[in-house]
Amino acid sequence: MRIARFSIDGNVAFGAVEGDQQDELVLDIIKGIPFTDFELSGTKVPVSKVRLLPPVLPNKVVAFGRNYAEHAREMGNEVPDAPFAFFKPATSVIGPGDDIQYPSFSQEVHHEAELAVVIGRMCREVPRDRVKDVIFGYTCANDVTARDVQRREKQWARAKGFDTSCPLGPWVETDLDIAAAGDLTVQLTVNGEQRQLGRTSEMVHSIEDLIVNISEAMTLLPGDVILTGTPAGVGPLNVGDEVAVTIEGIGTLTNKVVKRG
Repeated sequence: MRIARFSIDGNVAFGAVEGDQQDELVLDIIKGIPFTDFELSGTKVPVSKVRLLPPVLPNKVVAFGRNYAEHAREMGNEVPDAPFAFFKPATSVIGPGDDIQYPSFSQEVHHEAELAVVIGRMCREVPRDRVKDVIFGYTCANDVTARDVQRREKQWARAKGFDTSCPLGPWVETDLDIAAAGDLTVQLTVNGEQRQLGRTSEMVHSIEDLIVNISEAMTLLPGDVILTGTPAGVGPLNVGDEVAVTIEGIGTLTNKVVKRG
């Protein structure tokens, strides 16, 4: 099931996405929230009549760096022996169609297409064989990075945590099992030109590795997001660019880059 979060007439709700063609998609509005048992209301609204929002509002976004060997090498870095985590604040999250605001303190902003894992239940110290039980679903992400700031400041709080640096969407796909999610095509285009193309099977540390690693240290909450790393091909974004992340079996997340107001 594809579950989207949306606003219409000033109200925010979740809905199950139905249909295959973009111009024919409809939302069956969910009663309540999707992290517990829920029912579909049967009240349907065309996707074209709503504003899609970030599919979840995470308490935290835990991101893992250098999790694709070719990307680590293109950045001149070693592949880490263990998962290498950092954080993006909740204020960095935007949804499909929202603008990425080019930060005033950077002159080199890069795109990074990533598979995002959405946590479905509160959990801590998750054993490997139970990881699948704590996953709600998967969505597309763009780990937008101020690369010059990342190099200059060494730590990544400003470089990867600025407002609008974490586009998520367009919805959460809940029907992928963890084995299928571990071998999906990840593609990114800028103005229709392909920049990144890889598969999640190229990850150095698997989805299970990442969730076991971070849940050893902290409690994960429903709606928290795990970013799993980016394949090779990262590169610059400029004001006016349209950037699209497409992940097999999930969908396409599209955002435009604008000058920060």
